[in-house]
Amino acid sequence: MRYFITLSYDGSRYHGWQVQPNGNTVQAELEKALAVLLREQVPVVGAGRTDTGVHARMMVAHFDFGKKIECADLVYKLNRFLPYDIAISKIEQVDESMHARFSATLRTYHYYIHLHKSPFVHAYSCEIHYKLDFGMMNEAAALLLEYQDFGAFCKSNTDVKTTICDVKTAAWHQLSPTSWYFEISANRFLRNMVRAVVGTLIEVGRHRMDIADFKKVIEGKKRTAAGESMPGHALFLENIEY
Repeated sequence: MRYFITLSYDGSRYHGWQVQPNGNTVQAELEKALAVLLREQVPVVGAGRTDTGVHARMMVAHFDFGKKIECADLVYKLNRFLPYDIAISKIEQVDESMHARFSATLRTYHYYIHLHKSPFVHAYSCEIHYKLDFGMMNEAAALLLEYQDFGAFCKSNTDVKTTICDVKTAAWHQLSPTSWYFEISANRFLRNMVRAVVGTLIEVGRHRMDIADFKKVIEGKKRTAAGESMPGHALFLENIEY
């Protein structure tokens, strides 16, 4: 029987989602908890990978288990067992054809920035010390919907079969006079893609790159031409649709 787990986590203390040989991860904590509660090793498959320090308001994972599970009871026990920064919101039995990663049709990320020093948001938002032209940044962001190959924003030396992604939304939204977030949705994302896109849009916002330059970056498909990768602590996996 296959079960979907919906969870959220603060990634500050973790080396990303996926199990690593030399660092604790969210997947490792979840598999360890399930092994104790279900009394056998239960591999977990996530909807995607979040990097070191990246958070998830919604992550979905699946596992297979040979017995019928009382889902509400397992949610309660997992939340008692897991660390404070990982929370299970739902477990449900699904058809065995459903796959946490491959059945997902849309993923949405938010990247948060603030323009003045604040002790209350620094852990989850990137502090920017220069003026940004958000109108121009949104003009550039809209171009992402016109392309499909995002090799320019893929981490170098990454073993990926394709750099094709179908971006559905990409825009900056204002939260307050001094805080904004970038929202981007697509069927899939390349490793480090969102942070590289944000870093390149920041270059546009600083007028160090114009719209034509931004188009050349996308069309050139070279990571070295794009902007720097922004820090992971301000990035949230917000939603996954099936």
